[in-house]
Amino acid sequence: MHEIYELPSFQLDGGAVLDPAKLAYRTYGELNAARTNAVLFPTWFAGDHTSNEWLIGPGKALDPREHFVIVPNLFGNGLSSSPSNTPPPHDAADFPAITIRDNVRAQHRLVTEHFGIDRLALVLGCSMGALQTYQWAVSHPDMVERALPYCGSPRTSPHNAVFIESLRAALTLDSAFDGGRYRTPPLAGLRAFARVYAGWGFSQAFYWEEEYRRLGFASREECVTGFWEANFIGQDANNLLAMLRTRQDADVSATPGHDGDVEAALGSIKAKLIALPAEKDLYFPPEDEVRAARHIPHGEVRVIPGIWGHMTGSGANPADAAFIDTAVRDLLAAPSPLAVRAAGEPARS
Repeated sequence: MHEIYELPSFQLDGGAVLDPAKLAYRTYGELNAARTNAVLFPTWFAGDHTSNEWLIGPGKALDPREHFVIVPNLFGNGLSSSPSNTPPPHDAADFPAITIRDNVRAQHRLVTEHFGIDRLALVLGCSMGALQTYQWAVSHPDMVERALPYCGSPRTSPHNAVFIESLRAALTLDSAFDGGRYRTPPLAGLRAFARVYAGWGFSQAFYWEEEYRRLGFASREECVTGFWEANFIGQDANNLLAMLRTRQDADVSATPGHDGDVEAALGSIKAKLIALPAEKDLYFPPEDEVRAARHIPHGEVRVIPGIWGHMTGSGANPADAAFIDTAVRDLLAAPSPLAVRAAGEPARS
């Protein structure tokens, strides 16, 4: 179950207006009286709020008995405003481009206007959720106390953008796609899309070591069909393309005031930030995060060891899940630089 927060006449970075934009979300736990226990946990590509639930629960770092966890769904994922659920003139292939900043701006209104929260104890997210985490920390540096992007980065790299182009081609070259005006799902394109993803989501070592057997698959082909095709075959093609476009254009340096300077954008982050790249992630390699963290005043990098590649962030491998949970726990226990700064300020008359 989820709820919908409507944003009337919501203007996007590209100039289009969704009236209304619909932001789907779910919450876990209760907001305390002081409104100081809020955690924001945006979703990743083709996932929804249920994709994040493995990290939320009693005894876990995101224990709903202690924290109020808000999970907003990415625009384009089929629950929030998407090509599949938006009426004309912005339906299907006419759905406008949406940026990571658009997502964060909508989430900011949910957090501040709907819940009355002016400080977030933590923002975290995986992959596209990590892109949103970085954008939150840059767009709202005085609001984000701690940030934990995992299996992600502050901007989409050129190499990642090339991968995205291969996905787009696999999907749109299916004749059934019909320029996004398909009457029935372009199944051949969706299967091709899934098979391209299969070569990137897990690492080379994952397949060498036949790690897919731990997921219940007897062969590589069973993994491709039973894991990857099963994940994408029920997705709406235009939704996938909308999210790809959001991902491809992600870049914190495009935030107003930073003029394309990624180092300046990262330097503006005031949160205590722990980045968790996966050791063998083909999309977001650890060296990218190490490079980025040098410019974040309170930045730290912890590499998640192992061979699950980008899917390290999915929670499917217990060792990876435990590593991420420990980092979240450590970060929540660490002093917030914002709180330390506020405590050191002289009293105002």
